[in-house]
Amino acid sequence: MVELFHRVAASVPAYRAFLAEHGVDPEHIRTYQDFAGLPLTTKDNYIRRHPLPDLCRDGTIGDMIAVSSGSTGAPAFWARSTADEQVIAERFEEVFRDAFGARGRRTLAVVCFALGTWVGGLFTTACCRHLADRGYPLTVVAPGSDRREILRVVPELAPYFDQVVLLGYPPFLKDVIDAGTAQGVPWADYSVKLVTAGEVFSEEWRSLVAERVGMTDPVRDTASLYGTADAGVLGNETPLSVEIRRFLSARPEVARRLFGSARLPTLVQYDPAVRFFEEHEGTLLFSGDNGVPLIRYHIADEGGLTPYDRMLAFLGEHGFRPAATGPQRPFAHVFGRSHFTVSYYGANVYPENISIGLEQPEVSGFVTGKFVLETVEDEHRDRHLTVTVELAPGISPSDKIAQAAGESILTHLLRLNSEFAAYVPHHRRAPGIRLRETGDPDHFPPGAKHRYTRG
Repeated sequence: MVELFHRVAASVPAYRAFLAEHGVDPEHIRTYQDFAGLPLTTKDNYIRRHPLPDLCRDGTIGDMIAVSSGSTGAPAFWARSTADEQVIAERFEEVFRDAFGARGRRTLAVVCFALGTWVGGLFTTACCRHLADRGYPLTVVAPGSDRREILRVVPELAPYFDQVVLLGYPPFLKDVIDAGTAQGVPWADYSVKLVTAGEVFSEEWRSLVAERVGMTDPVRDTASLYGTADAGVLGNETPLSVEIRRFLSARPEVARRLFGSARLPTLVQYDPAVRFFEEHEGTLLFSGDNGVPLIRYHIADEGGLTPYDRMLAFLGEHGFRPAATGPQRPFAHVFGRSHFTVSYYGANVYPENISIGLEQPEVSGFVTGKFVLETVEDEHRDRHLTVTVELAPGISPSDKIAQAAGESILTHLLRLNSEFAAYVPHHRRAPGIRLRETGDPDHFPPGAKHRYTRG
């Protein structure tokens, strides 16, 4: 990290200016303790204050530009290079090689992230093609976030391959799977694997989609990537981390002791030689060399770190020894960003609390899994917790579905969210349920990146 710091300080004009502004002489940064005292960089105090060329090595923009989705404000521009892709391709390779066995299986990778300037689609496509260059029998097709095109190309191409990997955002992939099933797509014949990114999901969700596509081993057939527009993929699920997460999902109190919360975060392993993480007041910092090199960058994701040996010792203390083996690398857990919550009677209500209620068998067949969580003020100025739920294609609203959804959501809110159980009065706990048909333009516009909360 000290070496990376000196390379960035010497070659990136914006970072030199940032250090000067904070009175930091690079020559005085000689040890890790010195490094750990450096000021944090953020999107506001660093990225937005400098022109893009000054943020890049030697003041030169790389060979490609990506745009972030702007979930916390205006979109940001990020320079990329082929060298950056090669480094990130290591994370994809670990998933495809160690979990999916793609070194010896003809694999069709279907990129279902949005294409264009947004970071997901083209970057994922490039990283998958790098695997093909490394000798994997891998073919990439990139229909993007066009569900009709995905369901057109997959049945045509899948019979030529040993397995099909769908890469995309979790709720969108579920939409694709459900729509394909309705059209008679024989998912179980394709040996489907899933690579997701962008959102925390529950283990109930993983089990549900695994069942719907005929997976035999969700631990090895699915993997979530922890990625950002700022620096590509920072870490990835491994069979080991998935097995650990599935153990913890059924034991909220054990999860609370490990993570400081009964919420279930994304749990990944990472390579500190490529993306170096630090904890800061319950959030994560990282440093890494990219098209826009970043030093002690505060991304505002809530989470923490657990060394490999400490993780296995903790699990052993609770009687669990994972069957899966994995790289002996540290773990990062990520809850997401705290402003994606709704405050209700002083309790933070998280989207994942709601998701689990909608993923139960008595509800999941009627809904897509998308919803909008908000507090709504009535004519008496009382606030009510409201969940607007998207119905599955062909399903019409009914009181029976609304009642089942509301009861299931409340059951799991009380089970998983001790703040909610402690703070919210009994007569105010039951959420109001609004049902909307698939693709409702006000809440679930097709093709848009979905937001689960409204202020």
